[in-house]
Amino acid sequence: MAATHELLMEHLIKTEPFYLPQGDELEIARAAYAHGIPLLLKGPTGCGKTRFMHHLAWLLKRPLITISCHDDLSTSDLVGRFLIKGNEAVWVDGPLTMAVRHGAICYLDEVVEARKDTTVVIHPLADDRRELPIEKLGEQLTAPPEFMLAISYNPGYQSVLKDLKPSTRQRFVAIEFTYPPAELESSIVGHEAGVVAELAQSLVRLGSMTRKLKDEGLVEGASTRLLIHAGKLISSGMARRRACRAAIVEPLTDEPELLAALNEMVNSLF
Repeated sequence: MAATHELLMEHLIKTEPFYLPQGDELEIARAAYAHGIPLLLKGPTGCGKTRFMHHLAWLLKRPLITISCHDDLSTSDLVGRFLIKGNEAVWVDGPLTMAVRHGAICYLDEVVEARKDTTVVIHPLADDRRELPIEKLGEQLTAPPEFMLAISYNPGYQSVLKDLKPSTRQRFVAIEFTYPPAELESSIVGHEAGVVAELAQSLVRLGSMTRKLKDEGLVEGASTRLLIHAGKLISSGMARRRACRAAIVEPLTDEPELLAALNEMVNSLF
């Protein structure tokens, strides 16, 4: 138990993460937490969903356990499994079980990437039962009031094969995230990258221009995260055009025509 307590303390966010609200998302999240309702965060890559969860966990003073979902994520990865230690099989809680037992916040990032049979395990946790069945132990945990479940996904990538079932979606309160308004995004980029307002504004203009290329074949435009990366490279002494190409243009596409269009945007601004 002492080891588990120490592990949970590692997930406790002690310093306030920088976060500028776009609207009433914090009010919605705190109300959902007070009523034991899980959260569904929707939005494009790098728009602030994970930073929002860190800030919320800090506000609520609860440990935050984040699980990055992927194709091979199994129910045992979430709930736990028996491991051989010495001459005996010892049960080890998975991150979801640990969060339920100790009243932490469990955040499943990009939940649609997980196998569909895996996500079913969260259904009884995400309704009025707030229960987690552990079949291998013959145990059924009831989540304490402090526990919160949150999931996120990117609707821009959803497809017939990778989407949330209505039976899953309708268990959650949903908050839609998008890229912040230009003035707010400039403040975020300036703070996070440590660059002057003029440069931050130029990077945000570039980001906005790339996002208009979605109709031209670009899957997604530059995220706020990429703009911050470019700002950090520039603040370290790299030339502005080179930094933008390395941090924004090249990560977005390999298509020659799109690369040329993006480079033209960079040249027009820097």
